[in-house]
Amino acid sequence: MNKLLLTILTLFLAVSGLFAQNQVKPSDLTEGKWVNRSSGYIANPIINPDTVTARSGVEMVERFKTLEFDGDGSFTMDSAKERYTGKWRIADEHILMDFNAKPLTHLRKNTNPNKRSGYSTQNFTLQLPQRSLTLQNGELVGQPGDSRQVYENVDGALSGLFNFWEFTGFANFTWGHFIMLMVGLLFIFLAIRYDFEPMLLIPIGTGILIGNIPMFQVTDFNLQLGIYEPGSVLNYLYQGVVQGWYPPLIFLGIGAMTDFSSLISNPKLMLLGAAAQVGIFLTLIGALYLGFAPPEAGAIGIIGGADGPTAIFISSKLANGINVMANGQTVRNLIGPIAIAAYSYMALVPVIQPPVIKLLTSKRERLIRMRPPRAVTKLEKVLFPIVGLLLTAYIAPTALPLLGMLFFGNLLKESGVTKRLAVTASNALIDIITMLLGITVGASTQADVFLTPSSIKIFVLGALSFVIATAGGVLGAKFMNLFFKKENKINPMVGAAGVSAVPDSARVVQQMGLKEDPSNHLLMHAMAPNVAGVIGSAVAAGVLLSFLM
Repeated sequence: MNKLLLTILTLFLAVSGLFAQNQVKPSDLTEGKWVNRSSGYIANPIINPDTVTARSGVEMVERFKTLEFDGDGSFTMDSAKERYTGKWRIADEHILMDFNAKPLTHLRKNTNPNKRSGYSTQNFTLQLPQRSLTLQNGELVGQPGDSRQVYENVDGALSGLFNFWEFTGFANFTWGHFIMLMVGLLFIFLAIRYDFEPMLLIPIGTGILIGNIPMFQVTDFNLQLGIYEPGSVLNYLYQGVVQGWYPPLIFLGIGAMTDFSSLISNPKLMLLGAAAQVGIFLTLIGALYLGFAPPEAGAIGIIGGADGPTAIFISSKLANGINVMANGQTVRNLIGPIAIAAYSYMALVPVIQPPVIKLLTSKRERLIRMRPPRAVTKLEKVLFPIVGLLLTAYIAPTALPLLGMLFFGNLLKESGVTKRLAVTASNALIDIITMLLGITVGASTQADVFLTPSSIKIFVLGALSFVIATAGGVLGAKFMNLFFKKENKINPMVGAAGVSAVPDSARVVQQMGLKEDPSNHLLMHAMAPNVAGVIGSAVAAGVLLSFLM
């Protein structure tokens, strides 16, 4: 009998010991912090978090979540840098967490890039449901099978290191960032090694590097660092692109440094500038065929004009991410890809144009000598910007910001009485705007925004548009020669300068002419369609805006 009682007592003590060992004590929770790292967070800065899930193809990323229990019965949960508070208690070996209501603001990044006040926001109050956790083998575990609710206990200092790591670029690096960094380095290499438009490619390339430094991103959180995060320096500078401030200032500088004498002396060459704009309208058709909405296609088409500022201006009006079409569809924000494509191919004019010119011209045609341009009077130079402004602006008033500034800048130059203003516009001002435009356009190529199928299509269309524009100018010159006598014929290579990449296209024609005949100088002749192309692309942009806005 005594032996039986002793056995029962031993079993009772053993069971009691196990129960006491598994019982959750407050001290088990309040020492250190509980850290969980799981997926389910949306890092893309331009989506609407209310309408997407992992099932819709949006990439979910892993983020740290931290729990801290206090001895007074309160807790703090840090989830994606948003803090939630409440009360906790132990009941039947479960840790029950009752959350306080949390006022929140949805920050819908870049759903309205033209909104100067910042994010498109929505204020609401979030009431998280009660959460139940259990302590198992030193870990806090949520509902069975829920891998997102497993917390490990760590020292407070180690938790701080986790937080530091999450803010580093290494923790947020993706292959998309690597691709864009390589593109930025390529731009810089081409500018330095081969002298391809260094004034454009070095700012743009550096901007690409800046825009693709990986940083902590999650919906409804703003570090005020990235170009798509209002309040950041880059975002303020980027307003010059999305609001269309920079392009007119660029045109002011172009007007102040451009001599229209060659065009005034031989007005028929203006037709070559018009002929080269065929690239705009054929690219528009191609974009429509590839599924772009009409406003988006119109903005993409301007790449064919080989004019970066015009491409930025029209895309800020048509493909800005906020315009709503008649069918209720909102156009996409394509400013970044369009601007990068336009400037990239402008820099590659010396590579793209020569093969096209040689393909469409014969040796005899490339040796044609043109009559020297006649001398132009000062009165003609002064009247040209005034007459040009009135004529083109009445044809396409929607292009007035570009055309008005272009002819204003030229009038400053030709009037002879505003030399200081002309010098400022053609030197300091245009240099400053070129730097700001290049760095912000480059930074807008953030990997998760830029690396899309639409961007690839835009780059393909951009390459084709440059080829078509060059071919249009050359074929236009050959067509005009059918009606001219031998002594008045146009060297068809001059037609290639009808694209508005000033003065690169004219330089290409000059260099090709000198290769064929070292005594045949075509630069002044080529400048006529070249500057006509600037006017023509701006007029074409105004026409498209009239149809598509």
